[in-house]
Amino acid sequence: MIQGVKIKKLKLLADERGRLMELLRCDEKLFLKFGQVYFTSAYANVVKAWHYHKKQDDYFACIKGKMLLALYDARGKSKTYKEINEFELSLDNPLLIKIPRNVYHGFKCISPDEALVINIPTLPFNHLKPDEYRLDPYDKNIAYNWRENV
Repeated sequence: MIQGVKIKKLKLLADERGRLMELLRCDEKLFLKFGQVYFTSAYANVVKAWHYHKKQDDYFACIKGKMLLALYDARGKSKTYKEINEFELSLDNPLLIKIPRNVYHGFKCISPDEALVINIPTLPFNHLKPDEYRLDPYDKNIAYNWRENV
């Protein structure tokens, strides 16, 4: 596992009225601090990758469809330098993944329908100076192939 990545198995509660699932609480060990909450989506077979943040951590959960989340540790001094982790997230496999700063991450929708992802970063988005550093999804410096892995 990439150093600093944390996984929380989520519990989906259902009854005759619908479903409920707590994602992150301020009174649990996994919580660091709150920046904002937003959702993003991807259509079937679309890849949204690679990027990392220097100042914030992210918490990802998929609440509709199915996504393949991939992480790449580019931190030269990390014990897990160049390690890749991947996770399949969906309501059938409800997970919250904490992605530490300076770890590249991205996802691919692997369901026939759109995948919806909730992201809870530890800082609000700064529109004037975004804390976001991007690479092409198929950049050769990351030994990961989105086409082959699904």
